[in-house]
Amino acid sequence: MSWTYATLLALLTVLLALSCESDAGEWFPQANSAAVPSSTGSAKDPQGPLKRVFMKQADASNFFRRRTRRGVKSQDELDAEQRQILAADERKREFHEEKRNEFESYSEEDNDEQNERTRESTEQWREFHYDGMHPAYEYNRHST
Repeated sequence: MSWTYATLLALLTVLLALSCESDAGEWFPQANSAAVPSSTGSAKDPQGPLKRVFMKQADASNFFRRRTRRGVKSQDELDAEQRQILAADERKREFHEEKRNEFESYSEEDNDEQNERTRESTEQWREFHYDGMHPAYEYNRHST
């Protein structure tokens, strides 16, 4: 009987802990924030790097008003995009050139292996079929 009470008490404790998890701010105020030391933030600048990421609403609306979808891009933006396109094309060209070189070397090795296997099998066939009556093939060829 005592083990049932212990099990019931343990289950109630777990249930209480799970139900209090949503209300952790009321019971445990330190659970709502994490104490992580900031390497860039200081005491007088509480937002730290977030200040650089977010901007005021007026600045944001002006930014989007200036840069509409049909807005004219500056020459610097066009040059930067062109450089990115050229760099991407160069990377593609190098990638395909490398793949072509790999395939060429693979094909060359494969042909070499095939030629070697053909030569070996031809020599084995000649050895097996040599009757001893005629000289070997190497000495019986026509010189050109």
